[in-house]
Amino acid sequence: MNAIPSTLDHLVLATPDLAATVADFARRTGVTPALGGAHVGLGTRNHLVSLGGTRYLEIIGPDPDQHAYDGPRPFDADQLAGPRTVTWAISPPDLDAAVAAARAKGYNPGSIRPMSRRRPDGTLLEWRLTDGDTAHPSGLVPFLIDWGSSLHPSASGLPTTPLLELSASTPDPDEIRPLLAALDTSLPLTAGPVGFSFTVDTPRGPVAFG
Repeated sequence: MNAIPSTLDHLVLATPDLAATVADFARRTGVTPALGGAHVGLGTRNHLVSLGGTRYLEIIGPDPDQHAYDGPRPFDADQLAGPRTVTWAISPPDLDAAVAAARAKGYNPGSIRPMSRRRPDGTLLEWRLTDGDTAHPSGLVPFLIDWGSSLHPSASGLPTTPLLELSASTPDPDEIRPLLAALDTSLPLTAGPVGFSFTVDTPRGPVAFG
């Protein structure tokens, strides 16, 4: 097993068909992701699974209740050919300091912007994050997130599939490693097409996703 970054907050699995991808995850693992909530005004909603500790998997796709939305969706979820792990997030102890430190090292993680969504029970979650859609086109460099005073999603009684392994590939790993170092994190990288691979422990044994 490889080392999992200590500041990992969540993995993002984007899909053009949220219902089908959630059903496939449940079929393969025996664990049904919990409804997270809608991103109002962005055209998406998500389902969540704890990855153990303060880590989780976000499965995000077009929200059928926002069918009239015609703008760009986060991670271009509606433009994908199929489900794909598109990026990841880390949660540094101090978001503003981490962004400033990265910029001082020559990497700009993007601007910090506020986000929010309502859980199915009506609870409003609010957080801040860097612009993960544009910080680096590969998605291999994480965006940064700060949950502030909101309850972290992993603490809301999610079903759990513990994360066993996380890695990625890219045509030029040496281009990505300095950017990860600027964010004080790391990710096992090999040479190959851009993509992620992670394995979770489930009632049906280890299951790998890309």
